[in-house]
Amino acid sequence: MKPDTLNLMNTVSAPSLHPDTRRCVVSVTRPDYDADAYVGQLWEVPLDGGAPRRLTRGFRDTAPKFSPDGSILAFLRAGEGGKPQVYITDGRGGEPQQLTDRPLGVSSFEWSPDSRRLVLSARVPEDGRYGTVDGVSAGQEDPRLVSSFKYRMNGVGYTRDKRSQLFLLDVPSLGEEPFVRPVGRAARSLGEDAPTAFAEPAQLTDADADHTAPRFSFDGSRILFSASLEPDSEANLRSDIYSIALDGTDRQRLSNFTENLVSCGNPVHSADGRWLYYLGSALSPSGVDFVARNTALYIAPVDDPTQARVLTDPESLDLGEIGEVVPAGGDSVLVFNRSRGAGDLRRVDAQGAVEVLADGELIVTGAAGINGTVVVSYTDPDTVGDVARVDGRALTRLTDFSAALRSETAVIPPREEIFTAPDGYPVHGWVLIPEGEGPHPVLLNIHGGPYAQYGWGYFDEAQVYLDAGYAVLMCNPRGAAGYGEEHGRVIKEAMGTVDMQDVLAFLEGAVRTYDQLDGDRLGVMGGSYGGYLTAWLIANDHRFQGAIVERGFLDPESFIGSSDIGWFFSEAYTGAEPEKVQAQSPYAQVHRVRTPTFVIHSEEDLRCPLEQAQRYYTALKRHGVECEMLIFPGETHELSRTGTPWHRRQRFEHILRWWAEKLPSKKNQPA
Repeated sequence: MKPDTLNLMNTVSAPSLHPDTRRCVVSVTRPDYDADAYVGQLWEVPLDGGAPRRLTRGFRDTAPKFSPDGSILAFLRAGEGGKPQVYITDGRGGEPQQLTDRPLGVSSFEWSPDSRRLVLSARVPEDGRYGTVDGVSAGQEDPRLVSSFKYRMNGVGYTRDKRSQLFLLDVPSLGEEPFVRPVGRAARSLGEDAPTAFAEPAQLTDADADHTAPRFSFDGSRILFSASLEPDSEANLRSDIYSIALDGTDRQRLSNFTENLVSCGNPVHSADGRWLYYLGSALSPSGVDFVARNTALYIAPVDDPTQARVLTDPESLDLGEIGEVVPAGGDSVLVFNRSRGAGDLRRVDAQGAVEVLADGELIVTGAAGINGTVVVSYTDPDTVGDVARVDGRALTRLTDFSAALRSETAVIPPREEIFTAPDGYPVHGWVLIPEGEGPHPVLLNIHGGPYAQYGWGYFDEAQVYLDAGYAVLMCNPRGAAGYGEEHGRVIKEAMGTVDMQDVLAFLEGAVRTYDQLDGDRLGVMGGSYGGYLTAWLIANDHRFQGAIVERGFLDPESFIGSSDIGWFFSEAYTGAEPEKVQAQSPYAQVHRVRTPTFVIHSEEDLRCPLEQAQRYYTALKRHGVECEMLIFPGETHELSRTGTPWHRRQRFEHILRWWAEKLPSKKNQPA
């Protein structure tokens, strides 16, 4: 894969399965260089093996959902430069009708059981901000008075002045006369009483908190949602499950954890109406020690939700990566588990019986199930995203949305390996070797998190470097997700210890095992926590010809006051004792670096703020280390995944330029 083929990467949403179970609809989106934006439409996929067809032709159409009776398909549409709004169309296809015109767009929506209403989640701007008053630009808005830890979020910006609230919207008949805007004499005679194109949805919530994941109760009489509404929630990571009546009154807290705080979300009733399911992660008594806390499935009787219990074992299953609960008929639901680089789909019933529906060398990214029929979206080494029907534990592939990408570039499959760390610990990961005669220079890639995982999904990073002639190593050292909570928590207050040992052990094991790898020509790179461990490695090990430190967590001390999660993240991982923090800080060890280093960061990164990169880069320069810094305007912590297409392409081009200079391959030579 080359940087200029990013626009061929089609990603696929979770499927919406029609009630007749003969077809499903997904959104297929991709980066587009011409628009410098993400574009995509809805596709209808027959389950009998027929050819998929493009169903809509909007600029960016996403989040399709059939009404329960199957007569209407609702989705989100964003025009060029616009915000996503709710549209509906006939369930068989047809001209879409716009339903909403929210100033900051609609985040999510769900159908009522009777197919007559939608519940929406949308951010509500404070009056005077975000263009709500003509002539008042962002730089002219009133000052913000901050009195809590939680006031910003990466990718969102300030949060307290645009809380996510819930709305109820009646769905009009598809056969109604289209709206015609009054003009001329008619407009003058009507004055302020002139009708508008959109019915104003009824706002159900107004508390100073984000209200997320709304769903109707099984009988349609109430709305379920999650939020942090308790008095102490500003000082911890707790969130709870609530319900409200359809007029926004009678708010009830359904989760009631007092001894151990739990962060709860994604509530849903079982199809038989007897059970309330939701996801939850147990927290420490302080409510801020989140390190390696796996997400479990909780269940409670609908008629007595205080009697909640954990239904899945958080040590053996982690349901947090996709973070969805999908009703699957009767008393069962579908959940998504991450384990050892894979992402499998499981069915769980009210008795706690767990059935694996789809697993193997893939990551299931979405699912829908009706009357025993289950369809999924997934990624594997060969596809960025496709749709399949579950038949037993096998997948019957229904689409090939990565065909164009494969026709333009070879896809190199990963080779799964386990190498042993000095203390005997097994380190699991993947070796990818480019085409052509070796030995090839080697790039050791380190993932973010740290509680995340490399896995079996198609990875554009690896494929770009392989195409340029580099062998790529990716592993999940201690601290990573997918191997149990103990594996993840071992680096708590011990960052840069066994995690460093593990990535070096994987590097050394791969070089010993594969003659195609050149152990004398090595580069190391990583982002976020991967940026941390890269910076830590080059301060403690000088075998690398070059390094790339991207969006790094580089100074735990300054991180506390500058990051959106700094108030709890830094101390949770490095502790609070100054000497111990310094002993885990790449910034404190920067004087030991000898490796040429390329620092990459984004201006609007609130997760690992730009100051982390600026201070680290300046320290490198002051100590005489060869270095460069690349700063992307307008981008956040998610640049490499969801940044604008041209910035993503330019990022790859700069990375390949750096490696051409510091670690040239046969295919990637200096200009």
